[in-house]
Amino acid sequence: MENEEKDNAPVKEESPKPFMKRTIQDSVFTSLFQDKRYLIQLYRALHPEDMAVTEDDIVTVTIQNILTDSSYNDLGFLVGDLLLILVEAQSTWCGNIIVRAMMYLMQTYNEYFMKGRVNLYSSRKVKMPKPELYVIYTGDKLPKALAGRPEYITLSEEFFGGQECAVDARVKIIYDSAEGDIINQYIVFTKVCREQVRRYGRSREAISEAVRVCKDRNVLKEYLAGREQEVVDIMISLYDEQEIMERYVESEVAEAVEKAVEKAVEEAVLKTDKEASIRTFIEACQEFGATVAETIQKLINKYALASMTAENEVRKYWKE
Repeated sequence: MENEEKDNAPVKEESPKPFMKRTIQDSVFTSLFQDKRYLIQLYRALHPEDMAVTEDDIVTVTIQNILTDSSYNDLGFLVGDLLLILVEAQSTWCGNIIVRAMMYLMQTYNEYFMKGRVNLYSSRKVKMPKPELYVIYTGDKLPKALAGRPEYITLSEEFFGGQECAVDARVKIIYDSAEGDIINQYIVFTKVCREQVRRYGRSREAISEAVRVCKDRNVLKEYLAGREQEVVDIMISLYDEQEIMERYVESEVAEAVEKAVEKAVEEAVLKTDKEASIRTFIEACQEFGATVAETIQKLINKYALASMTAENEVRKYWKE
């Protein structure tokens, strides 16, 4: 029995420290919350009832990006027996973000059990932190897909029309937050960035101006003051990726249109050729004395036409 308990208990570290894989490319979202000064503010914004928690109580759990090599904007951290997963939805909404949150959660659990050397095949039930899933939506306005809906959305509702399914997940949508808290400041920062991009384009000038505006408004002032160049570099990298993706999509769309046109032309030519062949065949049958009924049957056999189609073709080209 003692061995079973040992197998299922995560290995304790003397001084648990946040672990951060630096092989991924950070977004401002992950860069901001790598710093526990801001991470604890994030936790308190989500759980204002728990003011006793300290920075030492938080363990950052950032995993390698499992979906894309582009800028990473997902975040996970442990506080006591809670595992909080946050993903950022930027200017457009897509229900796939629920799947993203679930994949991040499962990957985090996997690493949690592996790191703690937990035996999932033991007869004793394992201990695991309780999950909380959040989406921080930073678009300019709430999308129609979310308008009038409750603050929580579920996998079953989004993908299966609310039907009961074997696996479900409930995600809390955060579009706005208490004015001045760290979540609100981050959302304001993203909106100011978009405003400046509309004025100056995707440029360093736009991001530098956004940083200036935010510092003047006391939005992420301390964070931006110490990492202005880092923030500019991150945002420019993000814009470069967006431009590459947009060009790729435009190229794919143009290529698809070109192929569709080519196919339509080919089909038109084939249809014309087939029509000419059918007409010649009907005229030949009539010339050599075949009856209308015989010609229809021959047409069905030769061109695999439906009887009604064959009859219509014969009527079209039969000379009275």
